[in-house]
Amino acid sequence: MGSVDSIELPELLFSLANNKNMINITALGLYMLISSMTPNSAALSAPIMTDATLIPAETQKLASAEEVKNAAVDVEAYVRNYFSDTPILAEVARCESEFRQFGSNGKVLRGVAVAEDVGVMQINERYHLAQSKKLGMDIYTLNGNLAYGRYLYEKQGAKPWMASSPCWSKVTELASKSDKSLNFN
Repeated sequence: MGSVDSIELPELLFSLANNKNMINITALGLYMLISSMTPNSAALSAPIMTDATLIPAETQKLASAEEVKNAAVDVEAYVRNYFSDTPILAEVARCESEFRQFGSNGKVLRGVAVAEDVGVMQINERYHLAQSKKLGMDIYTLNGNLAYGRYLYEKQGAKPWMASSPCWSKVTELASKSDKSLNFN
């Protein structure tokens, strides 16, 4: 095995799995670790390797409820930061998915009422998958889903998310009322 700089990720995981002092790593934990180190890079849109053969079954561990809760908080912070210039979209994400890109099964979150709605922004595959691919946006990743949500908002406003407007419109109404009451003169 070469220097740390030249180690490929599968080789590194295999060597970690063979180490007696192995740290339990879940796919979610690995995702959060990589995304915390590179918040604005392609790491968030890269597929996460989940090949269970690399880590022996006896060292695998499911994420605890607390770990899942902490991961959700991190996704919420990421989404709110991503949409800091258009906070209505962060509220849409809160109402549509509770800031979840992936379900508890580790797969992309799908809508309850409409299974073709996917991810944190609940982008409908039937209507938007082809266009998202043309634009180079993978709606099955967090960054791709957020980017396509922004694209939709720029093209159509909040119309694609009107079904959830009873949830997010309350927040935006309160914000606009407080903005009108501010007097800077």
